[in-house]
Amino acid sequence: MMDEKDREIIQLLQDKFPLVSEPYKEIGDKIWMDEVSVISRIARMIQDGAIRHFGPFFDSKKLGYIGCLAAVNVPDDRVEAVAAVINKFDEVTHNYLRDGVPNLWFTVIAQSAERREEIFAQIKKEAQIDEILTFSSKRTFKVRVNL
Repeated sequence: MMDEKDREIIQLLQDKFPLVSEPYKEIGDKIWMDEVSVISRIARMIQDGAIRHFGPFFDSKKLGYIGCLAAVNVPDDRVEAVAAVINKFDEVTHNYLRDGVPNLWFTVIAQSAERREEIFAQIKKEAQIDEILTFSSKRTFKVRVNL
């Protein structure tokens, strides 16, 4: 069960993570807690599933990466197998099942257009898929969520 200190830690992790040599000490100083307690609470929240991801998010375009949304239509009995093939690639950031056609959607962020095409070719071959629909973004919207 999360208490007020846990919520304060999460807020600081989301909004104002300090880029210093001892970030957890600085977080602790802001909420009247020692560094070890901050680290212990974060570890507990990760273990309990209250925190699913803890790490930075980068602007992939500014780093020179090429991304796109992709979709395939997969029979229900092959969804897990095809999703496993797609998920093998570090460049796949999201993969989710939706109602309708196509039904399996994923995002790819690769270092180059050539690498992205290699990934699509490997997915087609390994998953025995004929077509991958791709949708490049025309405009980027950044949605900020603070919990």
